[in-house]
Amino acid sequence: MCGDTGPSCLQRFVIANHHSIQMILSLLLLLASLLQQYGSEAESSHVSKFHLPSVKEQNGVQNSNQEKIITVSGEGMVQSPDFPNTYPRNTELVWRLVANSNMRIQLTFDERFGLEDPEDGICKYDFVEIEDPTEKTIAGRWCGSQSAPAGHTSKGSQLRIRFISDEYFPSAPGFCIRYSLLPVSESEPEVPAALPSSQQGIEELSDAVAGLGSVEEVMKYLEPERWQVDMDELYKPTWHVLGKSFVLNKKAKGGADLNLLREEVRMYSCTPRNFSAPLREELKRTDAIFWPSCLLVKRCGGNCACCSHHCYDCQCVPTRITKKYHEVLLLKHRSGSRGLQKSLTDVPLEHHEECACVCKDDSD
Repeated sequence: MCGDTGPSCLQRFVIANHHSIQMILSLLLLLASLLQQYGSEAESSHVSKFHLPSVKEQNGVQNSNQEKIITVSGEGMVQSPDFPNTYPRNTELVWRLVANSNMRIQLTFDERFGLEDPEDGICKYDFVEIEDPTEKTIAGRWCGSQSAPAGHTSKGSQLRIRFISDEYFPSAPGFCIRYSLLPVSESEPEVPAALPSSQQGIEELSDAVAGLGSVEEVMKYLEPERWQVDMDELYKPTWHVLGKSFVLNKKAKGGADLNLLREEVRMYSCTPRNFSAPLREELKRTDAIFWPSCLLVKRCGGNCACCSHHCYDCQCVPTRITKKYHEVLLLKHRSGSRGLQKSLTDVPLEHHEECACVCKDDSD
């Protein structure tokens, strides 16, 4: 019991539980410290995750504005990282090969070649490309694993090689390019600088485009700096509906009652045959350029030696004609501005389905 002369009940309680209260306060201080430390780490982690994507470009490739300059004095090589094993993701490497002005650089690909496959025939993701700074053109861009690209010899004393990989589907073995030097021949003729395609006349440009072997080569010739973009835009859906190509592709069967000899004469004399049709002449479009410049059509051909003996002018003429649509690349100069308009269009061409010998000039 609490007496009048002794310590009060409250004082006795405080003295008895002094150590317990100190322990509880210590635990509370420790808990507060731990919570503060955890909150700081969580905030730091959140901030770092939020800012992480800023070190990449929009296509997921790490931004690398530097290129490695290699002075070429003999043989050497450049290759994808870890060749011939799987190369890393998110990589951009650029090598600039520089030789003396009286030398040319020759490149040869190792037969072991394999990068991520193209999409719709276009190398969009992982690729290696060669640029010729002398002509300011992309000599080629390669990907996939079909076969090693062909070699390349520089037009001047420099070449630029660029390797790109995105964040998906790295492949093996990558690539390895060996380089060596070739002396400039004294008899090597100087190649005159060609005018840009936008400054060439319609006939000159038509001749140049006609000699190219693929749509990619056409695009590279017209717009060396953005040909890959033009290729992507060329096959994008548009508001207009293209006509159907090669509609009603049928061959004349001939009469069912003809005997074999007559059938052979008919088949090898006046018949529909393959002819090359130059589009600008066929369509009377001298203001435009088409690629391909010629298309294969069926036209009547042969001789009519077995025509009626009363006829002096027996000609092989079509008796049934159909119109078929062919999709081609159309190039036109833009009116009032520089540059070329590039689009896919359907062109109608006449095909002869059936032919016959017809007398054009009977004897008097």
